[in-house]
Amino acid sequence: MNATELRKNAIFQNNSVLDYRCGHFGYNMVIQQPNTQIKLTNVSIVRLRKGGKRFELACYKNKVMEWRSNVETDLDEVLQIHNVFLNVSKGQVASKEDLKKCFKTEEVDKVIQEILKKGELQVAEKERTDQLETIWKDIANIVTDNCVNPQTKRPYTVTMIEKAMQDLHLSVNPKRSPKSQALDVIKQLQEKQLLPIQRAQMRLRLTLAQSSASKKLREKIMPLLTSIEDEDSNESEIEIIALIDPGQYRIINDLLQKEGKGKGQLEIMNLREKEEGDERF
Repeated sequence: MNATELRKNAIFQNNSVLDYRCGHFGYNMVIQQPNTQIKLTNVSIVRLRKGGKRFELACYKNKVMEWRSNVETDLDEVLQIHNVFLNVSKGQVASKEDLKKCFKTEEVDKVIQEILKKGELQVAEKERTDQLETIWKDIANIVTDNCVNPQTKRPYTVTMIEKAMQDLHLSVNPKRSPKSQALDVIKQLQEKQLLPIQRAQMRLRLTLAQSSASKKLREKIMPLLTSIEDEDSNESEIEIIALIDPGQYRIINDLLQKEGKGKGQLEIMNLREKEEGDERF
């Protein structure tokens, strides 16, 4: 096939032309517009080193994380070009021999899935900065929404939490969820006593049948309650209204399901017990 025929077989994608040119060592793919080679823009590159070679995928921004979290399952929605590259910017496609040698398979989709799963997502500096700022604010908002000053029961403002995070010299980890990092922040603030802080308590109503089994269950549940606000009983049942740390809810519920044998009830009355207004310095 001559150069003219090759040019006619060019593939158009994302307003760019994939032009196959014959070189001394075979065919190389370069991504270009007529007469001008361009770099892919608005693209996220996922890179994986394996078997002494570097393999890359050209992906749409944000789609890689969606695929990794199972929000997106269609590879065509993730990939700008459905192929495995040695170098995306130069348009160098990995050969079947490369795939066979390094991945023990020639099936492109299997290789793509491994690279998406294990590869490193390359992020531009500005994009990385924006990502870290977003995670930082998410952490601060989660702490603000879920915590109070235990002395006043009032929540802190986001600004106050961010100031405390700065005092902790917090380094945001883009590979961890904001929620897990927020829990770490709460723990560190408590340990270093930078702020009087605790998770906002959950108010619940616990109802148990009057029986010897329920009495033993009650003995196990009582240490898990932060405080009891009200307790009432009659010949058939016991009702307790109490505050608990949200982290204890699942433990209490599991105890009730396993040992209560369906004769007890747990009702959330207030997800977060807070006083009106924000805490101020």
